[in-house]
Amino acid sequence: MIDTDDILRDTTRRTGVEHVVNVRLSTEFGEFLAAGYLDHDRGEEQIALVYGDIDADDVLTRLHSECLTGDAFRSRHCECGEQLSAALRAIVSEGRGVLVYLRGHEGRGIGLLAKLRAMRLQAEGLDTVEANLALGLPDDARDYRAAAGVLHDLGVRSVRLLSNNPRKHDALERHGISISERVPLLIPPRDENLFYQWTKRERLGHHLPHLPG
Repeated sequence: MIDTDDILRDTTRRTGVEHVVNVRLSTEFGEFLAAGYLDHDRGEEQIALVYGDIDADDVLTRLHSECLTGDAFRSRHCECGEQLSAALRAIVSEGRGVLVYLRGHEGRGIGLLAKLRAMRLQAEGLDTVEANLALGLPDDARDYRAAAGVLHDLGVRSVRLLSNNPRKHDALERHGISISERVPLLIPPRDENLFYQWTKRERLGHHLPHLPG
């Protein structure tokens, strides 16, 4: 007879990310190895897309925060969907690299419904930081421990980080990932997201030198 109490105790003792499955994934950008993980600390299912041989130093790496509106629906409110495509193209062009797609990061970690509420406040004139704070939420609630755990499991020793966000750089280094270079991922602004990108530069410290103003 199975002791369910023992199973529960085993489950509660588990922490960090668990590598669950690998499968080939053919995409419009190329064929990747999709590595699936379970984050036992936060209960999220995570995925890394691996291209080529990453058993090396200075692997081109993108940590991409989940954005349903941008990634799936191609919303022009943000540049997330375009960043996702550009990152995958850059990795394929490089010949090797990793994209860690971080679920639970919707709306910089506040969740989908809160993000939609924040977007409504932005439509009324607040910027993206002011909108989150008006809802009583942090301007950025994302955590990158799981991303570092995935990279450690994949054997990535050091990365060239595809990011404009200094917080991602600092968080990965805190979790033991060496960063040899930060590679800009600059998306030309649209009328619909220029103010959003400008706010990320001025309020959140993103490196976006291509923006006007």
